[in-house]
Amino acid sequence: METETPEELRLSEKRALQELKTRLEEAILSDCLISPSPRRRTHVMNPWFGGLCPVNCTADISLWGVPLLPSKRHEGTDAVLLKFLKAREFKACEALEMLRRTLRWRRDFGIDGILDEAMGPTEELERLAYMDGVDREGHPLCYNMYGVMRDRCVLMSAFGTEWERFLRWRVQFMEMGIRKLRFGRGGVGSVVQIIDLKNSALLGVSELEAATKKVLAILQDNYPELVTRSIFINVSFRYYVYHALLSRLLSQRTRSKFVFARPSKVQETLLKFIAPENVPVRYGGLRRKDDDEFSEPEGGSVSKVTVRGMAVETIEIPIVKAGVTAVWDLIVVGWDVNYKEEFTPDDECSYSILIQEEKKLEESVRNSFHFNEPGKINLTIDNRSSLKKKTIFYRYKIRKTKIPHFL
Repeated sequence: METETPEELRLSEKRALQELKTRLEEAILSDCLISPSPRRRTHVMNPWFGGLCPVNCTADISLWGVPLLPSKRHEGTDAVLLKFLKAREFKACEALEMLRRTLRWRRDFGIDGILDEAMGPTEELERLAYMDGVDREGHPLCYNMYGVMRDRCVLMSAFGTEWERFLRWRVQFMEMGIRKLRFGRGGVGSVVQIIDLKNSALLGVSELEAATKKVLAILQDNYPELVTRSIFINVSFRYYVYHALLSRLLSQRTRSKFVFARPSKVQETLLKFIAPENVPVRYGGLRRKDDDEFSEPEGGSVSKVTVRGMAVETIEIPIVKAGVTAVWDLIVVGWDVNYKEEFTPDDECSYSILIQEEKKLEESVRNSFHFNEPGKINLTIDNRSSLKKKTIFYRYKIRKTKIPHFL
């Protein structure tokens, strides 16, 4: 978990935070936080500053929407300053210098207007990166599709040969993610990056590789502690070697946030950090784009059961009255089971209905069925081909069937 409040700090860390706040207050009120030296101004008394401070100084300076002047006592100021302190091992002078360089970079890079810039075709950009859902701790999820980046047609359509535009787009994407954060007590102040390396083959585009390295340097130097975890999925052995070389450019603190998953472990790895309803179907979860059936808050809650090795588990969904439609989702962590769906009516004189004949389960299940009588749906998971226990996540909802009216 990320530390966002001073109460959670050790005594030495609290002292470092107080020192940084004192130095920052002095720098802002002296109007020399960004400028190399203070300019001549009329001065007035300021209790926090302990004396005179300039009139009309840049006391309204802010970062990521949070005022930086400590005497304003904004709830997010400590949270933002802590990120710079943690990035510099709680050395106040180094943290202040890092903050100073970040503010200068933002000024020179033109961050203030970057969200209004049109970087390229929206559909193409969304194929490269998008945000969707949150992890188990509420951090927004940012997906980066490196395999798509290897497609020169997509890159040319989005950026042409202007790699500076790619750089600005990546910074813009980070700024968009920051807008989903809330710094301060009870808020979530960082995101989770999910990097999909499927079909990336180490990108294979030299210009893109160079631009990617620049992006990594920018994020590390100017967005400290804003990425709580980076999960690399569909990782090949070649990429492990590549990462070992690239990681030398990163700090130990940054490297400690990396998680790697080879193709066969993508689903299992993501489910460690993300609830199944927030893991996309393409990665073995339950989340579907523009899902009308299980959109919040009416969507059914997700249940969990375990089937032992060499055993069979049956999940029952009750149908208590006629004229309804049931919709259900189901996934099995690690797959490699047989699966079947059947409806058993309460009336012993009625026939059972085989909804889905037995098959090898290799992907997320979404099914629905209209029922004209009460009974129960039996979802059968057969794990008799494996000695390992399997975890099953499922959800369902029952709704009244809408009967179309014909003229």
